[in-house]
Amino acid sequence: MPKMKTHRGAAKRIKVTGSGRLRRRNANKNHILEKKSSTRKRRLGKMSEVDSANSKAIRKQLGI
Repeated sequence: MPKMKTHRGAAKRIKVTGSGRLRRRNANKNHILEKKSSTRKRRLGKMSEVDSANSKAIRKQLGI
């Protein structure tokens, strides 16, 4: 049986930390930023952890 291919879209969006946790970029930081407060934009800039409900499926996509 051939090797499983990595889902390239997921690989570009999700990073695995040294401890094995999954980190992702937050949505809503691409456009229409004028009406959003500085605090909100700053918080959206930080990476957040992938929800535990989705982590199993994402690990499968990444081939981890």
